Amino acid sequence: MSTISIRLPNYLHNTVRQLAETEDVSINQFVTLAVAEKISALLTENYIEERAKKGSRKKFESILSKVPNVDPEEKDKIK
Repeated sequence: MSTISIRLPNYLHNTVRQLAETEDVSINQFVTLAVAEKISALLTENYIEERAKKGSRKKFESILSKVPNVDPEEKDKIK
């Protein structure tokens, strides 16, 4: 495990301290989870962008054209 030292503005440090207390975790654990969540969000965004590049509007429309044009069942209708 690595150790890092960060400088936070007082208001941010106070907020982190309060939220960590509310969540009943240490500040270290709170910050670790916050960083992990941010990394996950960024990696997910990159993953979706890469997948989107592989997409084809023509293939999508071709597949969509095979879906029958029927009314939804009663239980599926939006009221």
